[in-house]
Amino acid sequence: MSLLLPARSSVLIAAFVAATSIGTTSLALANGEVNLYSSRHYDTDERLYSDFEDQTGIRVNRIEGNADELITRMKSEGRNSPADILLTVDTSRLERARAAGILQSIDSPVLESRIPSYLQDDENQWFGFSQRARILFYDKKDVQEPPQTYQDLADPKYKGLICIRSSSNVYTQTIIAALIAHLGEEATSDWAKAVVANFARDPQGGDTDQLRGIVSGECDIAMSNTYYFGRAIRRPVKGLSDSIDMIGWVFPNQDSIGAHMNLSGGGVAKHAPNKDNAIKFLEYLASESAQQYFSAGNDEYPSVPGIGLSPSVAALGFFKPDDLAASEIAANVAAAQKLLNEAGWK
Repeated sequence: MSLLLPARSSVLIAAFVAATSIGTTSLALANGEVNLYSSRHYDTDERLYSDFEDQTGIRVNRIEGNADELITRMKSEGRNSPADILLTVDTSRLERARAAGILQSIDSPVLESRIPSYLQDDENQWFGFSQRARILFYDKKDVQEPPQTYQDLADPKYKGLICIRSSSNVYTQTIIAALIAHLGEEATSDWAKAVVANFARDPQGGDTDQLRGIVSGECDIAMSNTYYFGRAIRRPVKGLSDSIDMIGWVFPNQDSIGAHMNLSGGGVAKHAPNKDNAIKFLEYLASESAQQYFSAGNDEYPSVPGIGLSPSVAALGFFKPDDLAASEIAANVAAAQKLLNEAGWK
């Protein structure tokens, strides 16, 4: 099955996650190992680790935790940190790690050739390995004219209809950061205030909860990353999969900026004791087999152009993505948070 996106618009995130809680695992610093600090929480990523171990003989040790906790931990550990790689979700967290000084620039012709330049840090401190489009969903029965752009969410005709994540959520912060880049702060501020006026309820829960809000009738329009909906197509998701047929979706801004892409990625730790193995692992994440698994195992879009999609992802259809540089989005995250607070976006 061919990729839904044009070559330049591929997709990203990093493959990782697993076992053990913060502070409970002793990580060996051996030549045949690589130590991952990961905030990904997908059981399906286990296949990525085992395949890498089988291909290279390098053992993968993992510590899983909240992204901010892992960043703080790596910073406090300093030169004594056993971390070789930080894997996390969302541009804002990758940029937070870079700003904290816990990552290092690397030289990898493999990553440079396979990962599009707009899906990596300008100084090669982090790379994106998979993406999700952040799009609009709606009740097909109640909404005859669904919003076609992100800007349309501010239209008064949608008053009392919209469910969306809180201002503290990184997905919200990142899309606002992208809109600032496209529209400017003043226009985005006016838009955010108008969207708040259209809320069906105070922001609450995760992306799946926004979709469940449509099913329950709490709202008629919701914003969510595509992989939450793709997952409900692929396997049973309580409160959602049985009602898939009532929900329609729109990839916004197809005549202009394209649909916002939320990424996941990783970088090599500043004091990585196993730097060569860390680079090998990141290069593995850009391989065809790993990229295919991001789609098949977690309903994501690969970042490497030309990789096939799983049926659950392909079912969402073709679309134009926003190819705004991830580094430019990251630069606007602080302004986005301030803007959201001023707009009264809880």
